[in-house]
Amino acid sequence: MQERSTRAGPDRPWHRPDRVRYALERLRGIVRISVSVSPHDRSSIVLDRDQAVLTRDGTVLRVNVHRPVGEGTFPVILCAHPYGKDKVPTRRRGGGYRVSFQYRVLRQPAAIAFSDLTTWEAPDPAWWTAHGYVVVNADLRGAGASDGIGDWLSRQESEDVADLVEWAGHQSWSTGSVGLLGVSYLALSQWGAAAQRPPSLRAIVPWEGFTDPYRALLRPGGFPEVGFLRLWSRGMEGNRQAYSLMAACLRRPLIDDWWRSRVPDLHRIEVPTLVCGSFSDNNLHSRGSIDGFEHIGSAERHLYTHRAGKWATFYSEEAKQTQLQFLDRHLKGRDTPMLPPVRLEVRESGNQIVEVREEQEWPLARTRWTPLHLRTDGLDLEPAGTGSLEFGIRKGGAGFGWIVPADTELTGPMALRLYVSVDGTDDVDLTVGVEKWRGGSYVGFEGSYGFGRDRVTTGWLSASLRDLDETRSRPFQPIPSFTSRAPLGPGEIVPVDIALGPSSTLFRRGEQLRLVIAGRWLWPRNPFTGAFPAAYRTRRAGSCTVHWGPDHPARLLIPVVS
Repeated sequence: MQERSTRAGPDRPWHRPDRVRYALERLRGIVRISVSVSPHDRSSIVLDRDQAVLTRDGTVLRVNVHRPVGEGTFPVILCAHPYGKDKVPTRRRGGGYRVSFQYRVLRQPAAIAFSDLTTWEAPDPAWWTAHGYVVVNADLRGAGASDGIGDWLSRQESEDVADLVEWAGHQSWSTGSVGLLGVSYLALSQWGAAAQRPPSLRAIVPWEGFTDPYRALLRPGGFPEVGFLRLWSRGMEGNRQAYSLMAACLRRPLIDDWWRSRVPDLHRIEVPTLVCGSFSDNNLHSRGSIDGFEHIGSAERHLYTHRAGKWATFYSEEAKQTQLQFLDRHLKGRDTPMLPPVRLEVRESGNQIVEVREEQEWPLARTRWTPLHLRTDGLDLEPAGTGSLEFGIRKGGAGFGWIVPADTELTGPMALRLYVSVDGTDDVDLTVGVEKWRGGSYVGFEGSYGFGRDRVTTGWLSASLRDLDETRSRPFQPIPSFTSRAPLGPGEIVPVDIALGPSSTLFRRGEQLRLVIAGRWLWPRNPFTGAFPAAYRTRRAGSCTVHWGPDHPARLLIPVVS
């Protein structure tokens, strides 16, 4: 196969090699999932089901309490979610277990193991009780066995979780020290609860959980996510909720007070915090997790990064030992070593880790923010003459390559400044990505929802929503305000700043960094070759032209680390 050209030119980013092999792997994973469930030891755990918890407004929430056998008191790990505290793996006839359907429809890149007490994305009660903790698994308001009408990501939900914390902290089996732990929604419910500052809360472990639903998931570039959100919403149809996240996504195109009310006050979080900020969840949790780490008020905060599978990592022995070390320190008061501020994992491909090392901050203070300028001959450290490239919004795209001159680590977010005009429309939903190529071979990485052919990083933005929040934006992290729309006029060329998510990747000398730009999502919707279930709105008509030159200094800002 010929080496992919570095020159600026047409591209179809949704066509990448090795699709057949990946499709066969997906089929095998659907037929035979790599999840191992073991029965818990009934002689070592006391299970109290459907314990009633009265919230401050009189609503009854229900929890399952898993306690170590024996007298005495124990610190508590609490998780709260809408997935059903009673939906645990069940026995099949003839042996084996049925597990959550998500493990089948979402690719699992590595083996996962937990006990038959473990609900979706929750800590394993058998493992944690064996280490001297009580595990409380709670149905949120309007979900499972709990009463009331839920209100996704609201202050009411945060107050409910804070009330659950205080209830757990005052039970006869509790030492009064409570921590929060869990993945995804079980992480989202932690941010707002911690901002309520319940006295019994001693530490939180939000393991991959965004902090701003509009920017992170529902409308990450100002245009709607219509794939995962639709699938997730269907799975939540049995819950009693005040509103639909899918409907909110479609009916509220701009950020308003309602959206702002769904963003937790991160500065109010003061308890010690261990954040998992995965580089493999750019479509969902990566940005928000790291944003939470950067903006909470906690004096002791830690960031655990990785680019492996979400669930395989959470249930891995290394991750559990990290969580245990952190919670032993803050819930049991043990003199365990303090975790490093940042655990950084650097990869050069999906399966190849280059290095895992300790860092002191994020982004790294020694980062050299380096512009790669768009040119007719691709990307380069030096700008060149004037040029432009047009592509169809529905079926076209553009690509710009740079051959890396020496081994180069890129760790941090990236930022793209484009100058664009449109024809036949007044807007374009730009989706951009940074790829890695070895000659003619595309190098894939782990991505959201178990997608195994992801790019290094991705970003989105509707050109009409290009106005930035100047009070929050940084050169390497532009943040649109998303409060007003400014359609493009005929022939008008406008600057558009697009944030690309965090990553940590080593490019070897001679490999190619390739920037791709399109007016639609960069992967097919096919569940066997694409990034299923992720999907974003696609406009049907018009073309977009990217411009560069002295009057239009288009560039990709990359985080070079030495």
